[in-house]
Amino acid sequence: MLSDLRVRKEAFQWLDAQRAIYGDALPREILQKGFLMEGEQIRLLGPQGIFKPKRMELPLSITTVPSGPYADSFTGEGLLLYRYRGTDPEHRDNVGLRQAMTQVVPLVYFHRIMRGKYVAAWPAFIVADDKDGLTFTVAVDEIRQEAASSFIGVREPNQAWIEEHFRRAYATRNFRQRLHQSSFRERVLRAYHEQCAFCRLRHRELLDAAHILPDSDPEGEPVVSNGLSLCKLHHAAFDHHFVGIRDDYRIEVRPEILKETDGPMLIHGLQALHGQRIILPRQSVMRPNGEFLQRRYELFKEAV
Repeated sequence: MLSDLRVRKEAFQWLDAQRAIYGDALPREILQKGFLMEGEQIRLLGPQGIFKPKRMELPLSITTVPSGPYADSFTGEGLLLYRYRGTDPEHRDNVGLRQAMTQVVPLVYFHRIMRGKYVAAWPAFIVADDKDGLTFTVAVDEIRQEAASSFIGVREPNQAWIEEHFRRAYATRNFRQRLHQSSFRERVLRAYHEQCAFCRLRHRELLDAAHILPDSDPEGEPVVSNGLSLCKLHHAAFDHHFVGIRDDYRIEVRPEILKETDGPMLIHGLQALHGQRIILPRQSVMRPNGEFLQRRYELFKEAV
């Protein structure tokens, strides 16, 4: 029988490889299929939020579905409150997570950002158990599988454990930010049918969700109407005010860029955009906010 810890290490390595292929937003079908290990298929997702493959002793993953029946939430400290399975603290799934806590066993945490897409964080640890509130507290870590094995069997809340608690709270806050960014990217790319709004490039590995108003702006929220699907070249050009977008959705290229002579990339990649109309989402509610475009265009004119 495969050892529990070996499966976890293999799962972490496999997730590293999938993230390199798909980016942060992992397709549900690959997580359900999982990977083959010594002739055994190891799945990472199941029908329930707390998932334990048949050949493992303790749960391998936990999943949050924002529209699901359990109200998981992040605390003010950046930690995650994960709801029990049902209302019985002694349900086998809840017992499994409690054992994972006492044995400091690393888990994979999945958060669904849209139908069929999940952002994963690993290793994640159960750091507290509230039977009255029917919740576990989860902390995401930034270490990888080699270091994770050193925590197996640590049972006492000593000073090292306390330091780890605060470090993990910080890492969990970072993961929450990554959730927002990944969700924003997926929603923007879907609205623009996974193509660059400037040049129609369709390779999603080369596409970004660009903010019209930046995160630092009070109104720069990660909503589709504040986003544009842009290839990496045009994202950089937009961010550095090489190009702007007028209120009629037409692209304006800086005059000095239009006058330059360089090569085919400049001609076709930037100069040819001048006066072209950007591609727009079909649903009007997802199109760029007119006020946001105007404010961004004013910044572009200041930079000219």
